[in-house]
Amino acid sequence: MTRDLLEEAYGAMRHNRRRTALTMLGMAWGIATVVILLAFGSGLERAISLMFSSWGTDVIGVFPGRTSLQAGGSKAGSEVRLKLADVDYIRNEVPMIKGVTPVFDRFGTTIQHDTRTFTNLNLTGVYPVYERIRQFPVASGRGLNQDDELEHARVAVIGDEAKRRLFSGAQALGQTIRIAGVSFQVIGVYQHKVQGGDNNDNSMVVIPFSAMGDLYDTQYITGMFMDYDGGDHQQISRVVRGVLAGHHNFRPDDRRAVFVADFKQDFDEFSIVTTALKILLAFIGALTLGIGGIGLMNIMLVSVQQRTREIGVEKALGAQKRHILFQFLAEALVITFAGGVAGVGIAYLISWAVGSLPLMSAFGENSSAGDIHLHINLTTLAAATVILSFVGILSGMIPAIRAARLDPIESLRYE
Repeated sequence: MTRDLLEEAYGAMRHNRRRTALTMLGMAWGIATVVILLAFGSGLERAISLMFSSWGTDVIGVFPGRTSLQAGGSKAGSEVRLKLADVDYIRNEVPMIKGVTPVFDRFGTTIQHDTRTFTNLNLTGVYPVYERIRQFPVASGRGLNQDDELEHARVAVIGDEAKRRLFSGAQALGQTIRIAGVSFQVIGVYQHKVQGGDNNDNSMVVIPFSAMGDLYDTQYITGMFMDYDGGDHQQISRVVRGVLAGHHNFRPDDRRAVFVADFKQDFDEFSIVTTALKILLAFIGALTLGIGGIGLMNIMLVSVQQRTREIGVEKALGAQKRHILFQFLAEALVITFAGGVAGVGIAYLISWAVGSLPLMSAFGENSSAGDIHLHINLTTLAAATVILSFVGILSGMIPAIRAARLDPIESLRYE
């Protein structure tokens, strides 16, 4: 019986080939829209994750500010200035901290190599642990080590943008650059990071903090970076602020006294936004696919009406309601999933033709890895299949139920 019903459904589809093909095309266009929108959402999520990974996620940054609340005998508006001693306070008094480094930035410093002179490269003095905290992998050469810090070594590790400006296409390792008139040897080049703008990590020139102290007065530091082992990142941020509040005489709830950048919290907030966007895009895609589903439902209702007498004959020969229901539902699902396969093919073709949509490359060179790539993965296909199945079953079930409920005697009389 089941085989006969499937043959009847297939015969009906072949008899109305043009109608079937157009209905499949509507479903294909709808599912292609769903897949492309979901792929866009996944590509945006990947691009944002890549940008945050360039900063590090389990990382906290601390930067000085001004008080906004009165504390003890100090009035609001007092400047908070961080010192090297604060690094030791954080290291000794905050649990879960793995490493902490001071940061001393100096902008406008003259950096030279041969006849090339720049004042817009970011000169930074740090401890060697900075490279681990901020996730600075070295592409060539080596990074800073503890001996460099202890010996006030005149060495530098540079970003790939700084290398391009200073050395163009020439070899940088082992070469000498002059920083504020003092010679430093380039010992390494960092891997490119997906960031944009002039003041980004790719244009950094990093030297030991002790060597920076030989060039400038580092009594007051620009800020600190630290990483931690798991735990509640919000609680760790509060403890960090509390420790600094105790040593600098400001209220722990004064968020303007020091700016605590919790990169994990920022990443989680952006993750919520991207997840909500993906849900919205899936909903929009489902609505688009629903238009194709309405077309399918309409065609199936027309088919039921045209085949009323045929349904009466089948029931007179012993077909049950479930058999008729199965016949028309199977026909609808075949059209749906055939259109779905074609739609996925269309989506792959569109994603290949589009390639990537500019995001980070609009803000800086060599940042195309941070663009939105329409990558169709298994998760996207699974979500699209669920939406397609729901629309197909809903669109086919209503006409199938109507066909199954037809009275056999009235059906045989239908002209």
